[in-house]
Amino acid sequence: MTDRYEDYRPPRRRHRRRRRWSAKRWRFELTRVGVLLVLIALLVLLVQGCRAVVGLIAGDGGEDAAPSQSNAAESSGGETAGEEDAPAGTEDAAAQETEAEPQAEEVTLVMVGDVLLHTPLQDSGLRADGSYNYDHFFTHTRDLISAADLALANQEVILGGTELGLSGYPAFNGAFEVGDALVNAGFDVVCHATNHALDKGEEGLLNCLNFWQTEHPDIGVLGIHASQADQDEIYLYEENGITIALLNYTYGTNGIALPQPYEVDLLEEDRVIADLERADELADFVVVAPHWGTEYTHTPSQEQEDWAELFLAHGADLVLGTHPHVIQPVEWLEDESGNRMLVYYSLGNFINFTSDSGSGVAQRALGAMAQVTLTRGEDGEVSISDYGVVPLVAHMVEGTGNPTVYPLSDYTEELAAQNAMSEKDSAFSLAYCQELSDEVFGELWR
Repeated sequence: MTDRYEDYRPPRRRHRRRRRWSAKRWRFELTRVGVLLVLIALLVLLVQGCRAVVGLIAGDGGEDAAPSQSNAAESSGGETAGEEDAPAGTEDAAAQETEAEPQAEEVTLVMVGDVLLHTPLQDSGLRADGSYNYDHFFTHTRDLISAADLALANQEVILGGTELGLSGYPAFNGAFEVGDALVNAGFDVVCHATNHALDKGEEGLLNCLNFWQTEHPDIGVLGIHASQADQDEIYLYEENGITIALLNYTYGTNGIALPQPYEVDLLEEDRVIADLERADELADFVVVAPHWGTEYTHTPSQEQEDWAELFLAHGADLVLGTHPHVIQPVEWLEDESGNRMLVYYSLGNFINFTSDSGSGVAQRALGAMAQVTLTRGEDGEVSISDYGVVPLVAHMVEGTGNPTVYPLSDYTEELAAQNAMSEKDSAFSLAYCQELSDEVFGELWR
């Protein structure tokens, strides 16, 4: 390893340290204080009302009493106050009442699937001056990504930098500039726990972590770590008064042994349960992003279903799955106690440029973006108030700045004819993508 990384320090993670009280306890105590303040305010209003009544009684002199203000004005030739001359402060009081209305605590969340850097994608970022830029990956999805309060991406490939040599399948390595493009697109959190996390060994993993720490310290990096202390932290994202715990795990690392046990978060039952239970104490809402399942199958495996049941049993609220490289269904799970969890079994590929060809390959061009809205209810609990999915098409066209991704709703037959996938698998077309989305997602995407 070069001297550049001898002084490497693990990235700072945006989180709150463990509190003496859980988030639910804090909400309970704040609710008690709020109720007390409301009672005090009502008491003050009651006292003021009593004083006003006493004043009216004391000032009621019968028929010989002084004329009212309006009568006095009329007898003196003056004009009574009209709508345009409303008493001073009335509008201010109405404005204050409007401002006092509590605003709903809400967070919008999106996540996309695998950023899978096959060689044509790597090459598409090379510019004439020798620099790299991959912003074109997100040209047609940037608005959807940046509009969300919290945006996550599954960075399938380790970003070890050009000094380790860019490479595609089977042992991937991406340029740091891919990370720059993710940030430019509006992503807040990057998931790195994938089967390709150690494709370039420990050096690639540490290069990647160093890049994120030095160039984009505000970006959350999940699933890979430079120390045990870093792995032991639960990553918390706070937005609009809502605290969200984010966990990321992979089923394995393609048979490559971990240089250090903490460097990649694996789907190990004891570890996962401990993390989930801590996350449930620290946060209002718990999200798990597992790298799991069987490649190129649209039906969740038994292993996925078993893990999903475990996630639900230990406090997870939302599961955003990746790895199969094709889309899989979205469904609710509910336990005997009525606890519910939404599962996106697989978001498929966000972008890829597979070299494979033949029947069935076309399905790899279709991915998805999960869209979820979280809202704090009147009972203080945060839950999913809305959700959906946006099918995405990886537009595979070779050349600098050409490969990109379109929402399926924006894709056309003309674009489909330009897509290299149409030559790899003759089944590929706009209609194919629409029919596959219907088959897997049903009305959810329409």
